[in-house]
Amino acid sequence: MDLETVHTFIMTRGIDIGTKVLGAIVLWIVGRWVISLITGLLRKILARNGRVDPTLAHYLGSILGGLLNLLLILAVLQVFGVQTTSFAALLAGLGLAIGTAWGGLLAHFAAGIFMQILRPFKVGDFVTAAGVTGTVVELGLFGTTIVTPDNVTTIVGNNKVFSDTISNYSALPVRRVELTAKVANGVDPIDAANRLRAAITKIPNVAETPAPDIEVLSFTPEGPLLCVRPYAHTDNYWQVYFDTNRAIIETFREAGYPTPETPVVRRTAA
Repeated sequence: MDLETVHTFIMTRGIDIGTKVLGAIVLWIVGRWVISLITGLLRKILARNGRVDPTLAHYLGSILGGLLNLLLILAVLQVFGVQTTSFAALLAGLGLAIGTAWGGLLAHFAAGIFMQILRPFKVGDFVTAAGVTGTVVELGLFGTTIVTPDNVTTIVGNNKVFSDTISNYSALPVRRVELTAKVANGVDPIDAANRLRAAITKIPNVAETPAPDIEVLSFTPEGPLLCVRPYAHTDNYWQVYFDTNRAIIETFREAGYPTPETPVVRRTAA
Protein backbone atom coordinates (compact mmCIF):
# COMPACT_ATOMS: atom_id res chain seq x y z
CA MET A 1 0.00 0.00 0.00
CA ASP A 2 1.62 3.27 -1.17
CA LEU A 3 1.21 6.72 0.37
CA GLU A 4 -1.09 7.85 -2.42
CA THR A 5 -3.55 5.05 -1.63
CA VAL A 6 -3.45 5.88 2.08
CA HIS A 7 -3.98 9.57 1.34
CA THR A 8 -6.89 8.78 -0.93
CA PHE A 9 -8.50 6.50 1.69
CA ILE A 10 -8.15 9.15 4.39
CA MET A 11 -9.59 11.86 2.21
CA THR A 12 -12.55 9.73 1.10
CA ARG A 13 -13.42 7.24 3.80
CA GLY A 14 -11.35 8.44 6.77
CA ILE A 15 -13.13 11.76 7.10
CA ASP A 16 -16.51 10.04 6.80
CA ILE A 17 -15.65 7.48 9.50
CA GLY A 18 -14.21 10.16 11.79
CA THR A 19 -17.32 12.27 11.37
CA LYS A 20 -19.53 9.30 12.25
CA VAL A 21 -17.45 8.46 15.34
CA LEU A 22 -17.53 12.07 16.50
CA GLY A 23 -21.27 12.27 15.86
CA ALA A 24 -21.87 9.02 17.77
CA ILE A 25 -19.88 10.30 20.76
CA VAL A 26 -21.76 13.59 20.81
CA LEU A 27 -25.09 11.78 20.42
CA TRP A 28 -24.25 9.43 23.29
CA ILE A 29 -23.21 12.23 25.66
CA VAL A 30 -26.19 14.41 24.85
CA GLY A 31 -28.55 11.43 24.86
CA ARG A 32 -27.39 10.27 28.29
CA TRP A 33 -27.82 13.79 29.66
CA VAL A 34 -31.33 14.06 28.22
CA ILE A 35 -32.29 10.60 29.57
CA SER A 36 -31.03 11.55 33.04
CA LEU A 37 -33.00 14.79 32.84
CA ILE A 38 -36.22 13.05 31.73
CA THR A 39 -36.07 10.26 34.34
CA GLY A 40 -35.23 12.74 37.09
CA LEU A 41 -38.13 14.96 36.05
CA LEU A 42 -40.51 11.98 36.03
CA ARG A 43 -39.49 10.96 39.54
CA LYS A 44 -39.96 14.51 40.82
CA ILE A 45 -43.41 14.77 39.26
CA LEU A 46 -44.49 11.44 40.71
CA ALA A 47 -42.95 12.32 44.10
CA ARG A 48 -45.04 15.50 44.26
CA ASN A 49 -48.16 13.44 43.70
CA GLY A 50 -49.02 12.04 47.11
CA ARG A 51 -50.99 9.18 45.56
CA VAL A 52 -47.88 7.62 44.00
CA ASP A 53 -45.59 5.70 46.37
CA PRO A 54 -41.86 6.67 46.19
CA THR A 55 -40.93 3.04 45.52
CA LEU A 56 -43.24 2.85 42.50
CA ALA A 57 -42.06 6.26 41.28
CA HIS A 58 -38.43 5.14 41.33
CA TYR A 59 -39.32 1.83 39.66
CA LEU A 60 -41.18 3.58 36.82
CA GLY A 61 -38.22 5.92 36.39
CA SER A 62 -35.87 2.92 36.09
CA ILE A 63 -38.08 1.30 33.43
CA LEU A 64 -38.28 4.53 31.43
CA GLY A 65 -34.51 4.98 31.69
CA GLY A 66 -33.90 1.45 30.41
CA LEU A 67 -36.19 1.95 27.40
CA LEU A 68 -34.65 5.33 26.54
CA ASN A 69 -31.13 3.88 26.78
CA LEU A 70 -32.13 1.12 24.36
CA LEU A 71 -33.45 3.72 21.90
CA LEU A 72 -30.22 5.69 22.30
CA ILE A 73 -28.13 2.63 21.43
CA LEU A 74 -30.24 2.08 18.31
CA ALA A 75 -29.77 5.74 17.37
CA VAL A 76 -25.98 5.43 17.76
CA LEU A 77 -25.99 2.33 15.55
CA GLN A 78 -28.03 4.27 13.01
CA VAL A 79 -25.25 6.85 12.84
CA PHE A 80 -22.83 4.12 11.73
CA GLY A 81 -25.27 3.00 9.07
CA VAL A 82 -26.65 -0.03 10.90
CA GLN A 83 -30.34 -0.14 10.05
CA THR A 84 -32.68 -0.77 12.98
CA THR A 85 -34.49 -3.41 10.92
CA SER A 86 -31.23 -5.30 10.50
CA PHE A 87 -30.50 -4.89 14.17
CA ALA A 88 -33.94 -6.24 15.06
CA ALA A 89 -33.38 -9.22 12.77
CA LEU A 90 -30.04 -9.85 14.48
CA LEU A 91 -31.70 -9.77 17.90
CA ALA A 92 -34.36 -12.17 16.67
CA GLY A 93 -31.68 -14.54 15.42
CA LEU A 94 -29.89 -14.42 18.77
CA GLY A 95 -33.11 -14.47 20.78
CA LEU A 96 -32.67 -17.99 22.07
CA ALA A 97 -29.09 -17.39 23.19
CA ILE A 98 -29.96 -14.06 24.79
CA GLY A 99 -32.99 -15.57 26.51
CA THR A 100 -30.85 -18.34 27.97
CA ALA A 101 -28.10 -15.98 29.10
CA TRP A 102 -30.51 -13.42 30.51
CA GLY A 103 -32.94 -15.91 32.01
CA GLY A 104 -31.87 -14.97 35.52
CA LEU A 105 -32.13 -11.24 34.84
CA LEU A 106 -35.60 -11.64 33.34
CA ALA A 107 -36.64 -13.60 36.43
CA HIS A 108 -35.41 -10.73 38.62
CA PHE A 109 -37.26 -8.25 36.41
CA ALA A 110 -40.52 -10.21 36.60
CA ALA A 111 -40.15 -10.59 40.37
CA GLY A 112 -39.69 -6.83 40.66
CA ILE A 113 -42.98 -6.26 38.84
CA PHE A 114 -44.83 -8.66 41.14
CA MET A 115 -43.27 -6.98 44.17
CA GLN A 116 -44.63 -3.65 42.95
CA ILE A 117 -48.10 -5.18 42.62
CA LEU A 118 -48.18 -7.13 45.89
CA ARG A 119 -46.17 -4.54 47.88
CA PRO A 120 -44.59 -6.70 50.62
CA PHE A 121 -42.53 -3.64 51.57
CA LYS A 122 -41.67 -0.14 50.39
CA VAL A 123 -38.66 2.18 50.44
CA GLY A 124 -37.84 3.11 54.03
CA ASP A 125 -39.14 -0.12 55.58
CA PHE A 126 -36.92 -2.18 57.88
CA VAL A 127 -37.05 -5.76 56.61
CA THR A 128 -35.38 -9.13 56.48
CA ALA A 129 -35.37 -10.32 52.86
CA ALA A 130 -33.36 -13.22 51.41
CA GLY A 131 -31.48 -13.44 54.71
CA VAL A 132 -30.46 -9.75 54.66
CA THR A 133 -31.73 -7.44 57.41
CA GLY A 134 -31.78 -3.67 56.98
CA THR A 135 -33.57 -0.62 55.60
CA VAL A 136 -34.81 -0.69 52.00
CA VAL A 137 -33.38 2.27 50.08
CA GLU A 138 -34.16 1.25 46.51
CA LEU A 139 -36.27 -1.25 44.58
CA GLY A 140 -34.65 -1.43 41.15
CA LEU A 141 -35.40 -3.25 37.93
CA PHE A 142 -33.39 -6.32 38.85
CA GLY A 143 -32.32 -5.90 42.48
CA THR A 144 -33.36 -4.48 45.85
CA THR A 145 -30.85 -2.31 47.71
CA ILE A 146 -30.80 -2.74 51.50
CA VAL A 147 -28.59 -0.88 53.98
CA THR A 148 -27.82 -3.16 56.94
CA PRO A 149 -27.62 -1.89 60.55
CA ASP A 150 -23.79 -1.88 60.33
CA ASN A 151 -24.09 0.57 57.39
CA VAL A 152 -23.28 -1.82 54.55
CA THR A 153 -25.10 -1.40 51.24
CA THR A 154 -26.31 -4.80 50.04
CA ILE A 155 -27.98 -5.47 46.68
CA VAL A 156 -30.15 -8.59 46.51
CA GLY A 157 -31.72 -9.96 43.32
CA ASN A 158 -35.48 -9.37 43.18
CA ASN A 159 -36.18 -13.01 42.36
CA LYS A 160 -34.23 -14.14 45.42
CA VAL A 161 -36.12 -11.64 47.58
CA PHE A 162 -39.53 -12.59 46.21
CA SER A 163 -38.94 -16.37 46.42
CA ASP A 164 -37.65 -16.26 50.00
CA THR A 165 -39.26 -15.35 53.31
CA ILE A 166 -39.82 -11.61 53.84
CA SER A 167 -40.17 -10.14 57.34
CA ASN A 168 -41.37 -6.53 57.36
CA TYR A 169 -40.72 -4.97 60.77
CA SER A 170 -42.26 -1.65 59.70
CA ALA A 171 -45.63 -3.05 58.61
CA LEU A 172 -47.13 -2.77 62.11
CA PRO A 173 -47.01 0.26 64.43
CA VAL A 174 -44.71 -1.38 67.01
CA ARG A 175 -42.42 -4.38 67.42
CA ARG A 176 -41.41 -6.27 70.53
CA VAL A 177 -38.00 -5.99 72.17
CA GLU A 178 -36.83 -9.41 73.41
CA LEU A 179 -34.76 -9.33 76.62
CA THR A 180 -34.34 -11.43 79.78
CA ALA A 181 -33.32 -10.69 83.38
CA LYS A 182 -32.17 -13.26 85.94
CA VAL A 183 -32.67 -12.80 89.67
CA ALA A 184 -30.89 -14.73 92.39
CA ASN A 185 -32.45 -17.54 94.40
CA GLY A 186 -34.22 -16.07 97.41
CA VAL A 187 -35.38 -12.95 95.55
CA ASP A 188 -39.13 -12.65 95.08
CA PRO A 189 -39.55 -12.77 91.26
CA ILE A 190 -42.99 -11.11 91.46
CA ASP A 191 -41.49 -8.14 93.30
CA ALA A 192 -38.67 -7.96 90.76
CA ALA A 193 -41.17 -8.04 87.89
CA ASN A 194 -43.26 -5.23 89.43
CA ARG A 195 -40.16 -3.08 89.95
CA LEU A 196 -39.03 -3.64 86.36
CA ARG A 197 -42.49 -2.89 84.99
CA ALA A 198 -42.57 0.46 86.78
CA ALA A 199 -39.07 1.36 85.54
CA ILE A 200 -39.57 0.30 81.94
CA THR A 201 -42.82 2.23 81.47
CA LYS A 202 -40.78 5.39 82.16
CA ILE A 203 -38.35 4.71 79.31
CA PRO A 204 -38.87 7.15 76.39
CA ASN A 205 -40.54 5.70 73.26
CA VAL A 206 -41.83 2.57 75.00
CA ALA A 207 -45.34 1.96 73.68
CA GLU A 208 -48.22 2.08 76.16
CA THR A 209 -50.25 -0.36 74.08
CA PRO A 210 -49.52 -3.18 74.20
CA ALA A 211 -48.06 -2.89 77.69
CA PRO A 212 -44.61 -4.37 78.42
CA ASP A 213 -44.59 -8.09 79.17
CA ILE A 214 -42.57 -8.93 82.29
CA GLU A 215 -43.18 -12.42 83.60
CA VAL A 216 -41.33 -15.45 84.93
CA LEU A 217 -40.00 -17.22 81.85
CA SER A 218 -38.22 -20.21 83.39
CA PHE A 219 -36.25 -21.42 86.38
CA THR A 220 -32.50 -21.96 86.39
CA PRO A 221 -30.03 -23.19 89.03
CA GLU A 222 -28.96 -19.57 89.58
CA GLY A 223 -32.54 -18.32 90.06
CA PRO A 224 -35.75 -17.39 88.20
CA LEU A 225 -35.38 -16.00 84.67
CA LEU A 226 -37.71 -13.12 83.76
CA CYS A 227 -38.75 -12.21 80.23
CA VAL A 228 -38.60 -8.45 79.66
CA ARG A 229 -40.52 -7.45 76.51
CA PRO A 230 -41.38 -3.80 75.94
CA TYR A 231 -42.83 -2.64 72.61
CA ALA A 232 -41.50 0.20 70.48
CA HIS A 233 -41.59 1.60 66.96
CA THR A 234 -38.91 0.21 64.64
CA ASP A 235 -37.15 3.58 64.49
CA ASN A 236 -36.72 3.50 68.28
CA TYR A 237 -36.00 -0.23 68.64
CA TRP A 238 -32.32 -0.05 69.56
CA GLN A 239 -32.78 2.97 71.82
CA VAL A 240 -35.43 1.07 73.80
CA TYR A 241 -33.32 -2.10 73.71
CA PHE A 242 -30.28 -0.46 75.34
CA ASP A 243 -32.33 1.68 77.73
CA THR A 244 -34.18 -1.43 78.92
CA ASN A 245 -30.90 -3.21 79.68
CA ARG A 246 -29.80 -0.15 81.62
CA ALA A 247 -33.11 -0.08 83.52
CA ILE A 248 -32.68 -3.73 84.53
CA ILE A 249 -29.24 -3.04 85.98
CA GLU A 250 -30.29 0.12 87.82
CA THR A 251 -33.53 -1.39 89.19
CA PHE A 252 -31.86 -4.50 90.59
CA ARG A 253 -29.02 -2.44 92.05
CA GLU A 254 -31.43 -0.03 93.80
CA ALA A 255 -33.39 -3.00 95.17
CA GLY A 256 -30.20 -4.49 96.56
CA TYR A 257 -30.65 -7.83 94.80
CA PRO A 258 -27.64 -10.15 95.04
CA THR A 259 -25.87 -11.38 91.92
CA PRO A 260 -27.20 -14.77 90.73
CA GLU A 261 -24.65 -17.49 91.37
CA THR A 262 -24.57 -21.16 90.47
CA PRO A 263 -25.12 -23.30 93.58
CA VAL A 264 -22.11 -25.34 94.64
CA VAL A 265 -22.97 -29.01 95.09
CA ARG A 266 -20.81 -30.71 97.67
CA ARG A 267 -20.49 -34.45 97.42
CA THR A 268 -19.28 -36.62 100.27
CA ALA A 269 -17.30 -39.74 99.71
CA ALA A 270 -19.32 -42.93 100.06
